[in-house]
Amino acid sequence: MTQPIKRKSLAEAVADRLQHSIERGVYPLQSKLPAEPELMQQFEVGRSTIREAIKFLTQQGFVSVQQGLGTFVISYVGSNDLDAKIERADFADVFEVRQLLEIKIVEKAAHNRKNIHIEKMTGKLKERKKSGAAGLLKECIAADIAFHTLLAESSGNSILFELYKTLSLHVSKFFEQVYTDTTPFTGSQALHEALLAAVKEKNASKALQLLKKIIGNP
Repeated sequence: MTQPIKRKSLAEAVADRLQHSIERGVYPLQSKLPAEPELMQQFEVGRSTIREAIKFLTQQGFVSVQQGLGTFVISYVGSNDLDAKIERADFADVFEVRQLLEIKIVEKAAHNRKNIHIEKMTGKLKERKKSGAAGLLKECIAADIAFHTLLAESSGNSILFELYKTLSLHVSKFFEQVYTDTTPFTGSQALHEALLAAVKEKNASKALQLLKKIIGNP
């Protein structure tokens, strides 16, 4: 299923351009960014847009606002706050990374899963099915995300697990914004159950085949 692309606000676009300039060294460390009127003229936007852009850069750890003095560059690379970066990313990019992670996760889960993981995933799929049939969208999404997160945990790779958890928080928000009912989830329930069965059987090739059918759908 084709996912809608998140449109960036004008302030985010300005922040991206300023960030690029900082990363290229146009504004050296400890240097002061141009004053608001100059930035407004440079980007042909209003004062509120500039202030919002500076707020984004501050949150990312690129600049620091000193009251009465101005805005100063404090880092070329920002705070490396992955969660904040994902929050500002186009969802199409987030979804693509999630899909790539899932391919490796399923492959490793089929080899490394433990019985406790199977039990927990079985429970979450039951919740997913029950919520879906009852039309409880929020609960259905929560169960779906929990199932996939447990699958990531069962891979045995803690980095994959942490990355997937972070991405899934944003995927969950996106699902709540986009879907109006549980139909997409009930429609893929059988595939999810078959995927779990393949992981339980430690059949990596079958699990990957099923995942490819699921990818692009909830």
